[in-house]
Amino acid sequence: MSLSPTTLRTAVASALLTCLSTSVFAHHGIGLYQPQINSEWSGTLTKMNLVNPHSYMELDVTKADGSIQHMRCEMRAATLIKRSGWSADMFKVGVHVDLKGHPHRDDPGACYIESFSIDGSATMGRNDTLSSVQPVDTSNRPLRLADGQLNISGDWAVEQMLLTISPEGDRLMIPASQSADVASGKITREQLRAQQPPRERMVRTPVGEAEAKGFDSRSPQDNPWFACKPTSLIRDWTADWPINQFIQTTTAEGEQIIDITYGLYNFKRLIHVGMKDHPADITPSYAGHSIGNWEGDTLVVDTIGFEQGVLSPPTRSSSRLHIVERFSLDTAKMALKREYTVTDPIYLAEPFESFDEMYLAETPFEAQVCQEMTPEFQQ
Repeated sequence: MSLSPTTLRTAVASALLTCLSTSVFAHHGIGLYQPQINSEWSGTLTKMNLVNPHSYMELDVTKADGSIQHMRCEMRAATLIKRSGWSADMFKVGVHVDLKGHPHRDDPGACYIESFSIDGSATMGRNDTLSSVQPVDTSNRPLRLADGQLNISGDWAVEQMLLTISPEGDRLMIPASQSADVASGKITREQLRAQQPPRERMVRTPVGEAEAKGFDSRSPQDNPWFACKPTSLIRDWTADWPINQFIQTTTAEGEQIIDITYGLYNFKRLIHVGMKDHPADITPSYAGHSIGNWEGDTLVVDTIGFEQGVLSPPTRSSSRLHIVERFSLDTAKMALKREYTVTDPIYLAEPFESFDEMYLAETPFEAQVCQEMTPEFQQ
């Protein structure tokens, strides 16, 4: 599987565009919030929860009858907020907050924030960016480590997405490199989608299809995403635009390893570099056992030893899941490309192949607390 840099960048951008609409909602959709109802709330900020997968602003609102309604209102993930130049210092307990957004269908104390202002300041939209996206300075970054390995250590993230208003008035989340062209009308949403090369779809076995039909994607019992648990090495790598951290190191025993932290929920994974074979006594886990070997400047990673789980909702995965990844680095634009092949004889009728691309993050990696606070996902 060989893809040009242009194809990869276009494909990643186009894949992200498949979910765009005239209003931009959370990664799992609007859920039980009611987008057809526009509401406003004013009150005193009591707490700001900068957490993944969604941050929540808490405030006390005085109702018409004089009683106090405590509100808990959804914002974007802490990782995304910080990548957009926001900080915890913006949200001080005791300030006055005016909100616009949508109420929750079942919980009168919950809302979905579209915009807000603090102490009468300028209104901010949930997807607004406060700081411009500047490329990471790589002038002093060594191309290789002392042992000769290609240097792929660092904090990696998919390209920053910016809220962009099209000439037609659509509010779209667009990759930073194309935002200006979309805003000016030079590139239309349809043109971006038309540039996307064909992407494979998972072909499931009869067992896989039966399991998928019974899968409740919005249940924490079926979907680990809503219980702050790993989904898979494939989905969690890019889902909800996290910052992932690679650390190449050598242990005291002389083993070369790559320590990876998946940024949304801080999932850990180790790649044993130079190991030729997997051990016979692997304890099954969500991350499995990964061995990596360099083929020139391409790191080929073979992973087995998974526990049963979910590959990507609604497709489940078995203990026979096998993933092969090929990591390569485009040093001209510092883009880390991953091409992968997934096989699972229980749930997949044929191998699934796809790809993604990440760049050195403009915001340093920071471990974030995971706390799912959406009302319907409380357990």
